Amino acid sequence: MRLMQCDVLVVGAGPAGSSAARAAAQAGASVIVVERRPVVGRPVRCAEYIPAMLVGQADVGRDYIVQRTEGMRSFLHGRCIQEMQAPGCLIDRALFDQALACAAVRAGAKILPGHAAVGREGGAGSGVLLSALNGATVRVEAKVVIGADGPLSRVARWAGMPRPYCLPSIQVRLPLLEKMEHTHIYFDESIRAGYAWVFPKGDVANVGLGMLRTPGTPGLRWALRRFVRGIAGLGLVADRPLGLTGGWIPAGGSRSCVRGDILLTGDAAGHTHPITGAGIFQAVMGGGMAGRWAAKAVQSDDLSLLHGYEDEWADFYGDALSHAHERRLQWEAHTGPLDRDITRFWIGFREYYAAS
Repeated sequence: MRLMQCDVLVVGAGPAGSSAARAAAQAGASVIVVERRPVVGRPVRCAEYIPAMLVGQADVGRDYIVQRTEGMRSFLHGRCIQEMQAPGCLIDRALFDQALACAAVRAGAKILPGHAAVGREGGAGSGVLLSALNGATVRVEAKVVIGADGPLSRVARWAGMPRPYCLPSIQVRLPLLEKMEHTHIYFDESIRAGYAWVFPKGDVANVGLGMLRTPGTPGLRWALRRFVRGIAGLGLVADRPLGLTGGWIPAGGSRSCVRGDILLTGDAAGHTHPITGAGIFQAVMGGGMAGRWAAKAVQSDDLSLLHGYEDEWADFYGDALSHAHERRLQWEAHTGPLDRDITRFWIGFREYYAAS
């Protein structure tokens, strides 16, 4: 068995993990990142939208940008009810993830693709066991472990922390038949406490939906098929699927993300917006915070400093996350038509921001 040592071990090389690794390495910590997939960023399971302001904050160039959008249009029962100016970008998520990973390597981090973190021996400071695709076993001894391994985080289980509440999502890539300069969001009662989307990427679009599943209701594939037939009938897209993906979207409220020598960040910490499902911005920002505090704790030999990460995250995004969680609970409890109440549940409307 191969033995490796480092100050900070990051599990997962997505936006949160690579941002954490980059920040920790820049602060002087020795960092190893393990990624179970052989190629960082693939396969893509994401709607691939980011707010325009993240481009500068991520500071990894612009080669991953496929299309810029001017704003968002919201539709209820097929009728446009709002157009909001909100500059954004549709990205090639694989290229974005790879750019962040390369930035972490330039800062001094070491990335091990094709290595899954499969277990941990003992408590704080103990070894993490890795299983490589070639069958090799590696033991990594680290002073701090950062879990950036998604909503079904194995690192969270090691720490005894529950998984975040999640909603299922499904997405298909379709040929786009007309130029779009806005993202489109669609609501109706058949998409329970969720929404469908059409996000343009040049001559194709990411088309999907995420919603609350309840017993006795049709599945996500049925709902997506119904939605695709509708927008194809309007001439927006061609009903010729080019690829299908799905996954879980954290939709809970604030939760503890530090225990002992373990920190969680990104989807593993449940930092995704409970209403929109957006999580790339939070992953990059929260990952950077986690990496900086991990380095501080290592350099001071004081794990209690890791709680500074929770405090900084709460100051930065805690209120927005808590308010969104309250709105999600109200939305999931809502029955009846959405005509009057959708303005309370969606971020594009003034009523959403009123006190609950």
